[in-house]
Amino acid sequence: MRKYIVAGNWKMNKDNREAEDFVRSLLPALQAIHPVNIVLCPPFTALATTSVLVHNTAIAVGGQNMYFAPNGAFTGEISGAMLVSAGCQHVILGHSERRHIFGEADDLIRQKVNTALTVGLHPIICVGETLAERQAGQTEAVVRRQYSAAFAEVSDTQIGNCVIAYEPVWAIGTGVNATPTQASEAHAFLRELIRQQYGDAVAKTITILYGGSVKAANATELIRAADIDGFLIGGASLIAPEFVRIAEIVNEFILEKE
Repeated sequence: MRKYIVAGNWKMNKDNREAEDFVRSLLPALQAIHPVNIVLCPPFTALATTSVLVHNTAIAVGGQNMYFAPNGAFTGEISGAMLVSAGCQHVILGHSERRHIFGEADDLIRQKVNTALTVGLHPIICVGETLAERQAGQTEAVVRRQYSAAFAEVSDTQIGNCVIAYEPVWAIGTGVNATPTQASEAHAFLRELIRQQYGDAVAKTITILYGGSVKAANATELIRAADIDGFLIGGASLIAPEFVRIAEIVNEFILEKE
């Protein structure tokens, strides 16, 4: 059965005190929402605090990035084992801001994916095209390249621990989201790539999230589009009522389907 996930990527926002206050404000509402899976991805400095606060709840915690080496002279980096020790179950990898601001290449993301799976983390692997690439008709080529690199060494026994997030770069933080049709087409393409590599059963059950200016106002039409299994949310995840409402919308959709 396919998992539905609503993940909040706080990016470089909220110090420890702000994170604690925010999670405390979210917990009563989020604990009442199920069966949707909630993942909170605070900055590294707030991971341990967040993990303690959500302990013994169904809410999971994720890191926003990690390096592929287990340790060593890599100033400013954090390992997968460190994320696990801070209470993480997930990690976001290949986010467009990592690719385009920090220059992370496909091969580096491949190594990170492999390490995340080795240490027991569930990677949320991001793919997506820029506006210029979409306008040039290169969406599928870009998504295929990013997907192929990330999953090049992921085995049949590991694929079930992976989540994919389609995030068109032109829709992230711009206030412009992909239409349900555009998002659905990209998700269907990704599902077909999974089918070709891992078979029908995996393709039917793998979770593919949409990310890019998701908010409560457009969440209903997006979650009802084919092949969308939840959201990776940026700005709206920093606003408690907005994030809760998006989670409720996805949850209502799941219950309606059942």
